[in-house]
Amino acid sequence: MKQTILVYIFLSLNCGLLAQNKDSWISFWDKDTTHIGFKDKNGNIKIAPRFMSLTMAHKFDAIIAVAEDVDDTWKSYYITKTGRIVGRDSMYVYDNGFDCENEGFIRFKDPITDKMGLFNGEGKIIIPAEYSDLTKVRNGMIIALKGAEKVKEPGGDGHFSWAGGKGYLIDTNNKILIENFGYTNELNFYSLQKSKEPDKDEIREYFQGVDGEYYSFVNFDKEFKSWLKNNLLSDLSKDNLLKHSFATITYWKEPNGWIRESNTKFINQNYTFIKLKLQELTSTDCDYFVSTDGLNRFIFETNEFETYFNNCNEPKDWRYPVKNIVISPKNKSDSGQDHFEFLRTENGYKLISVSAAKNNLR
Repeated sequence: MKQTILVYIFLSLNCGLLAQNKDSWISFWDKDTTHIGFKDKNGNIKIAPRFMSLTMAHKFDAIIAVAEDVDDTWKSYYITKTGRIVGRDSMYVYDNGFDCENEGFIRFKDPITDKMGLFNGEGKIIIPAEYSDLTKVRNGMIIALKGAEKVKEPGGDGHFSWAGGKGYLIDTNNKILIENFGYTNELNFYSLQKSKEPDKDEIREYFQGVDGEYYSFVNFDKEFKSWLKNNLLSDLSKDNLLKHSFATITYWKEPNGWIRESNTKFINQNYTFIKLKLQELTSTDCDYFVSTDGLNRFIFETNEFETYFNNCNEPKDWRYPVKNIVISPKNKSDSGQDHFEFLRTENGYKLISVSAAKNNLR
């Protein structure tokens, strides 16, 4: 009973956001494409264009980070749907972009202490700026790092890593759930279960919480490799390949580049190649590895992939990772590698992309 209640508590945090998503405001440019504003679903202007291109949000659900040019300079702040402005010049910036709200929350950084905190959708500070680093909210939980120091990486390109400090798993009330919790991108926080003792589920990772009980999450990598062995490689028939394929498959073909085709047509035309290549994975001498990526927004840009990107058009790899199988040639004198990409969806892993070293896809 406790397990069911806990999962409900985390999921219930998102009920307000689900309601807000029905009335997402959409960004639009002014006539000279220099400033961004927002319209509602009926095309009514809610915010006239005044934000600079640093404003990453394409959709506005609860709170967004914006930049505005004022008196020959620019100001940055967070703004809610009610027009409340908070966190002036306290932007959390990653990879040259402002943070994007997730589950109705958004991160900020204290410009004086360089510590991070969290706003809710009303612009209220629900986690004070006392952490070195925070992840986005994932099913009401956040991986937090405290007391760490930045170490600049060689090369002088501005990148850094963290040294020292202590990791935690916390909730959006700043309550510590698990101590000594290191950062990982392989855990599915939406698969949370809680139990008195760790189970023997091989695709789950178990962590003892501060309350003495065990929190467990599906490990994406273990899940994918188990699925690959038991659901795909065990049956490489056309029907099974189609069952585990996205509606459209994107493939690389010289000299045209990326081509999108229906899964039925693509698999019918390339079935022999796909079957033989995937069969290689069952051989002990096959040289391959599996990497984890996010969905490429410049390739998978049609509406059918909208679910897998957030309001800033960033891939939601913390929920829908892409697993890329990279197969090296048997003949070491040959160059190139074959790639099979599988997107995790709500209906399991689906083949979305293929590229062949010998350019022999049709």
